[in-house]
Amino acid sequence: MSQPDVSRTGAEATDEIVVSPREVRRIAGAAFVGTALEWYDYFLFGTAAALVFNRLFFSELDPTAAILASLATFGVGFAARPIGAFVFGVLGDRIGRRPTLILTIVLIGLATGLIGVLPTYADIGIIAPAALVALRLFQGLAVGGEWGGATTIAIEHAPIKQRARYAALVQVGSPVGTLMSSGAIALVLLFPPETFDAWAWRLPFLAAFPLLGIALWIRMKVEESPIFEDLVKAGDRAKVPAAQVFTRAGGRLAVATMAAFLGVGGFYVMNTFVVSYTANTLGLDRQIAVNATLVAAVAQIVVILLCGRLAERVGPGRVTFWGGLATAAAAWPLFLLIDTGSPFAIVFAVTAGIALLTITYAVTGALLSELFPPELRYSGVSLGYNIAGALSGFLPFIATWMISLSGESVSWPAVLILAVVALITAAGGFIGERLRVQDKEIVRSSH
Repeated sequence: MSQPDVSRTGAEATDEIVVSPREVRRIAGAAFVGTALEWYDYFLFGTAAALVFNRLFFSELDPTAAILASLATFGVGFAARPIGAFVFGVLGDRIGRRPTLILTIVLIGLATGLIGVLPTYADIGIIAPAALVALRLFQGLAVGGEWGGATTIAIEHAPIKQRARYAALVQVGSPVGTLMSSGAIALVLLFPPETFDAWAWRLPFLAAFPLLGIALWIRMKVEESPIFEDLVKAGDRAKVPAAQVFTRAGGRLAVATMAAFLGVGGFYVMNTFVVSYTANTLGLDRQIAVNATLVAAVAQIVVILLCGRLAERVGPGRVTFWGGLATAAAAWPLFLLIDTGSPFAIVFAVTAGIALLTITYAVTGALLSELFPPELRYSGVSLGYNIAGALSGFLPFIATWMISLSGESVSWPAVLILAVVALITAAGGFIGERLRVQDKEIVRSSH
């Protein structure tokens, strides 16, 4: 990739607007809060898929098949995300970042809340899992447009040299969403098992309705991106921006997908897969892995904030490269610890693994946003991230399936998957940083 495959010079004049620091912090904070509530909804489904949906929505299957069906339902949401990225990318680059983000928050909040009132297989038979899949699809469609929009509106209010820190602030929404969802599940797991299965599991999903009201109020106060407003005035909006990402910036889209792969896929290996594996394969208390994700979420927040600042010094691509290599090297030792069955070892391994892959996740927004010009940015960032998400969603299913084929309670498939994903992301970071440097040289020479 010696030459970039998308011209950026036409958009560079509008790629930084002067906004007061106070306004930048307010917009970034609003993007963070809304995203945290979105990820609460999305992660909640993953935890429930690992712990309860197999028994309540796929009870006609044998235990192993029920677990696989539940994890496959979890993966369906990821398959829908690129479609959502395309649709909401077009809306975000055509009608604006703000109205699109309001729409995504409403869709995901409603879908999550309705899961909380959904009858189970024992109540309505096959309609129950079908309805669960449909609601998961709506979740996936909405999330497909959420993260890219939140990142775009945050960095487009920020000075170019400080974009990495504000993009990282949006990323903090992920561990906060994890804390909220895992915390909610941990609380309802305190009920007796029969009470949890009967109705208590519904409470975290029903909480999505009041949380939607909070998120909607916050999003309504967010102002439109000044860079988008300049694009409207200049008449630089693409007709079908998401399609032009493929035709004008296909190589960059591939790099963006590679760079985002570990932050999404690795997380679900260390979170959703480990929760299911420890509870269903190793036969351990469900609370152990859930508690591990809570500790890991706190570590994530620290790593994200530190790496956001580091990316401003050395570049987000380099940080992605280093984080990918470190995670690949640690994959085998981490799962050796998990296989011991020791609660302390599991908490340590999950925390360390998620902290390592978060090095790349922390700077994903900063790297992806610099790969695309403003008129394609919402679409490009959303598509890159969510194609990675679509590839990632079935990783817990694949790892569980491979273990079932081996007939042994060992986690080598997860080791292999995590290491390969990490190396792909390291390559994406390396190429992405070269493209960033090349773009800056082109802009410098044009001036």
